[in-house]
Amino acid sequence: MMKLDHLNLPVSDLERSRAWWVETLGLTVEFEVADTRTVALNDGEGFAIFLQEKSAAAAGGVALWFQVDDTDATHAAWTARGVAFAHAPRKNFWGYGAELHDPDGYIIRLWDERSMKEK
Repeated sequence: MMKLDHLNLPVSDLERSRAWWVETLGLTVEFEVADTRTVALNDGEGFAIFLQEKSAAAAGGVALWFQVDDTDATHAAWTARGVAFAHAPRKNFWGYGAELHDPDGYIIRLWDERSMKEK
């Protein structure tokens, strides 16, 4: 068995990115390493994303897909609390879902199993 477990993303401003990933996506801080300007965030299912401040951070077309219970409901709830989306849930080349971007331009895509099959 093999599964993706950790991902490192270079970011230009650690505090800004940490706040966005925690406040917008709801990830939790697992630990922080001050001397390397790194924070480990957990998605609640065992996957960790390391945000590490780098002077030349560039998203470079990286996209991350997050499975949610209900894409439409998540989009509505997050929009109500002021989260800006690149687009609302719709049919895309990868299936049905919504898209937003983190402060460094990383593409975040939300999808759910039911909508992916039905839409």
